[in-house]
Amino acid sequence: MALPSTLFSFASRLFSVRQSHVARMIHGTRNSLAAVQQNSQGSSAAVPNDTDFDFADSESTVLADIEVDDTLEHKDFFGVKSLCTPQILFKHKVHYGHKGTSLDPGMKQFVYGIRSSHVIFDLDITNYHLHEALNFTSHIALRDGIILFVARLPHCAHVIEKTAKDCGEFAHTRQWIPGTLTNIKGFQHMECRLPDLIICLSTLSEFGNEHPVISEAAKLNIPTIAIVDSNCSPNLVTYPVPGNDDTPSSIELYCSLFQEAISRGKKERARRIELLEKEITKEMGQK
Repeated sequence: MALPSTLFSFASRLFSVRQSHVARMIHGTRNSLAAVQQNSQGSSAAVPNDTDFDFADSESTVLADIEVDDTLEHKDFFGVKSLCTPQILFKHKVHYGHKGTSLDPGMKQFVYGIRSSHVIFDLDITNYHLHEALNFTSHIALRDGIILFVARLPHCAHVIEKTAKDCGEFAHTRQWIPGTLTNIKGFQHMECRLPDLIICLSTLSEFGNEHPVISEAAKLNIPTIAIVDSNCSPNLVTYPVPGNDDTPSSIELYCSLFQEAISRGKKERARRIELLEKEITKEMGQK
């Protein structure tokens, strides 16, 4: 069975290995500088050959320079806590849940109360979990990770796909074929890179069951961020965010927040690459 075709096709874009030309250039330049220095000092060490410029090595070398550990020492390195407050969440109706009779036992810890037989989320708790999720998203973007937006919400599909496109990531908003992640070679018949983070804006499929991406990501140890409504289970989600996953205004808010978090991570990465390029240029000038 063929994968569904969409404007921002998950099949055509997600499974392509993301290669960094900047990584190749920087690592190649560093090796060249090291070789020149060794030769000038009369070292008998051999000049690195083409195999020394392997892409995997170059990527990890650059990331070692770019990914400074100080980002993990700060609780809010990217300033994502300023992006949302309980007041903003209330304005976008994030506090609305489903009927109390459909409340999942795992969601009781996030509930403020029940009004008119409907669940009301505690927005202070939601705000805390959303900050944690946004911070994690920025760190993934800083490390050039592949981020996949997933949801089976036909009335919000265009918003989700546009968000993914605007921030240079990927989206899957059509029917999920079982094994899309766990049997990826069966679909693509080649080596493919899986997403580094999955953001699920609704954990339910069109049939009212749990979206298959949740269990597939858990099997593959892929971290997930999910908006979990009162009738859903948060058990297999790495970063559950309790909140309304039906209303267009709330979905638009989530999309804008995650887009900004990704943007901040990528801007920080670009800044560090620029500094690294300047350092290399300076080293070459001194040689």
